[in-house]
Amino acid sequence: MASSLTKDSVRPGTPGSEKTFFGHPRGLATLFMTEMWERFSYYGMRALLPLYLVAPGGLHLNAGTATAIYSVYVSLVYLLALPGGWFADRVLGPRKTVAVAGLIIMLGHLCLALPVAASFFVGLGLVAIGSGLLKANISTMVGHLYKGPEDPRRDGGFTLFYIGINVGAFVAPLVIGTVGENVNWHLGFALAALGMALGLAQYLLGGRHLSAKSSEVPTPLTADEKSATLRKGLIWLAVAAVFYGVVGGTGHFTLNWALIPLTLIGLIVPILVITRIHRDKDLSADERSKVSAYVWFFVAAAVFWMIYDQGGSTLSLFAEKSAKNSIFGWDFPVSWYQSVNPVMIMALAPVFAWLWLWLNRRGQEPSTIVKFASGLVLIGASFFLFLAPLSVAEGGHKAAAMWLVAIYFVQTIGELTLSPVGLSVTTKMAPKKYASQMMGVWFLAVTAGDSLTALMSNPAIGGVNLDKMGYVGLEAVLAGVAVWVYRKKVNKLMGDVH
Repeated sequence: MASSLTKDSVRPGTPGSEKTFFGHPRGLATLFMTEMWERFSYYGMRALLPLYLVAPGGLHLNAGTATAIYSVYVSLVYLLALPGGWFADRVLGPRKTVAVAGLIIMLGHLCLALPVAASFFVGLGLVAIGSGLLKANISTMVGHLYKGPEDPRRDGGFTLFYIGINVGAFVAPLVIGTVGENVNWHLGFALAALGMALGLAQYLLGGRHLSAKSSEVPTPLTADEKSATLRKGLIWLAVAAVFYGVVGGTGHFTLNWALIPLTLIGLIVPILVITRIHRDKDLSADERSKVSAYVWFFVAAAVFWMIYDQGGSTLSLFAEKSAKNSIFGWDFPVSWYQSVNPVMIMALAPVFAWLWLWLNRRGQEPSTIVKFASGLVLIGASFFLFLAPLSVAEGGHKAAAMWLVAIYFVQTIGELTLSPVGLSVTTKMAPKKYASQMMGVWFLAVTAGDSLTALMSNPAIGGVNLDKMGYVGLEAVLAGVAVWVYRKKVNKLMGDVH
């Protein structure tokens, strides 16, 4: 960590007034380390999750149920980012909310570390809730460290923060995955709890370097609003308790059917949110037109994430049973595949940033629609590539590890083509009234995509063996072609956004 002393007229303790973190406010180091450890715990546990669900020494579930559980869990993490942002804005403020989130995540991992099935599912729920609370607010706190959007250090600060995410995601499967697979599953989950504990400890110790703005509650609830919110929350809790009580009491309760309401919520909520925004009478005709165009991007992104996130479930389960997980005679745990994407992101993201600028200077940078279509075609192509190791496995042989590495490589290229562009176009096309909320809407595309995967793979509904069919990849390519075919219509709806 590089640091230097700076002179400022501000009182000591104010962000940026003492030591700097690579030229950035000292508080960035606190948030960098918090996010790195949180991602370490999250991605480490996520790498173990599908493997533990199917393992004889784990819950020993079938692959369809394991994929459905994994997909519902990931969808909830992103769905809960919306109420997580609301909670900080109306109740605790970002700084306290992140502290509470860290504690909930740590407790969730500790529940996962207990060798009890009921405790395991409680732990999954706690980690999802905590991740939603943290994800929505820690990026906001990074922004608070700078003097508005015009601060020249702002983009660089978020870049450093993004590196922290990928460092945590890269190291986690190598450490937590190895211990979980080779030593003890629950010890692996306990390591995830330790990682979050370290992140929470340094967050609390380094809190003095954070901006005072992060402690503010922007729009606190009134007494009447608090009562109404509590009442609605208790009503919905009662509805859920009655529903599952009746299902269980009549002997119809199964794990697969229990997942269905959560899956439907992940599909219905995004539709309701976008519909409410589109129908808002306060929007101008131009803003409503942009929201109409944004729906195309949202659907495209949902299809993309539906396939992309199967890298942690479908591909991982295939590797566990049908791949030769070794390179040059050296065997490695299946969970290590989950480190491939983050290391590729760190290597290739600067290349893509340079490429777009180079093409722009030559007047050849692809439009947003072309980039989106390319991302979809690439994610579809990754699953067509998946057909090669599938055919090897069907022949009774183990597929080479490099086939899977190649699939993750193509998916990473697709991610870099679509994901950053999606974040950018979301900010550009957001109506003024929903400038902040639209970033949460973008995350709902992940929720919708993973909910679709859960719906298809759940044995109670679809029961599709996603590692046996190429139609998911075909649909992705067709979706990319559809975006390309309608590019003129969408361009017209986008107005001055290109």
